[in-house]
Amino acid sequence: MTKRASDVSVSPPRRRSKYTLAPLVLIAANVVLFSLFFVWPAVIGLLYSFTNYTGVGVFQWVGLDNYHNLFGDSTFYDALTRTLLYTVLFVPLNFVVSLLAANLVVSKHAKGGSVARVVFFIPWLLSPIVVGVLWRWMFGENFGLVNYVIEKFGGDAVPWQSNADLSLLVVVMAAAWAWTGFTMLLFIAAIKNVPVSYYEAASLDGAGPWRQFFSITLPSIAPTSFIVILLNTINAMKEYPVFVALNNGGPGTSNNLLVQYIYETGFKRGQIGYASAASFVLMLILMAVAVVQLMVNRRVENR
Repeated sequence: MTKRASDVSVSPPRRRSKYTLAPLVLIAANVVLFSLFFVWPAVIGLLYSFTNYTGVGVFQWVGLDNYHNLFGDSTFYDALTRTLLYTVLFVPLNFVVSLLAANLVVSKHAKGGSVARVVFFIPWLLSPIVVGVLWRWMFGENFGLVNYVIEKFGGDAVPWQSNADLSLLVVVMAAAWAWTGFTMLLFIAAIKNVPVSYYEAASLDGAGPWRQFFSITLPSIAPTSFIVILLNTINAMKEYPVFVALNNGGPGTSNNLLVQYIYETGFKRGQIGYASAASFVLMLILMAVAVVQLMVNRRVENR
């Protein structure tokens, strides 16, 4: 009897150690990859931002000189302003178009919903470079399809590429077109989770489709809307390939965004330390945007 009692008292600790070790083993690979591809480059970049490193040879410690010069650089402010303008235009456009597409697809009156989902989702599968080339062919000034149609109807060619504002607008439309499929899927999942009984009760009370949309659908999908706005804002602030493929940040440098400014400063001018400082400023801006949106979302949820 004494031996059996000792066996019973020993077995539980073995089970606890087994179940404690398993999660650690499972997350170990993720921790290693995160440290290798995020933490370590971030630490190296932060150190470079305080040096005059050019990419080759030795470097010297310059303290906060890179940050001081960056905040007096008019080109940096131009890129930052253009990045914010692009974000302000892209995020609402993508939000509205994706939400509209999701509502049309899930509507019980719509025909061919499955085909429409595939058609909307295909652009998101394309490479951003391909998206840029496609829209460049459509909105090229001398060879674009849109100007060809305009001139066939007797109009004048529109300076889609030589006008800075129109050039930015074309990139906004191209990016919104490319991201509509992914965002639409998020909205479809959220809308389908809204209880049908809400709409049935609203219909009995005489609420029309618009009243149901603004009073039931929008409040019910608020958490998904928050995620969509957050992801689109971060994505827009880091946009680069669509600009390069469509107009290369032109005309001239008028549409150079922050990421393009960082790339050209670091890899074309060989100012790795200066570009690292600009990268950390961009990271701080993104963190600030994420924190503000989280605070706003939490305040809305607590009402």
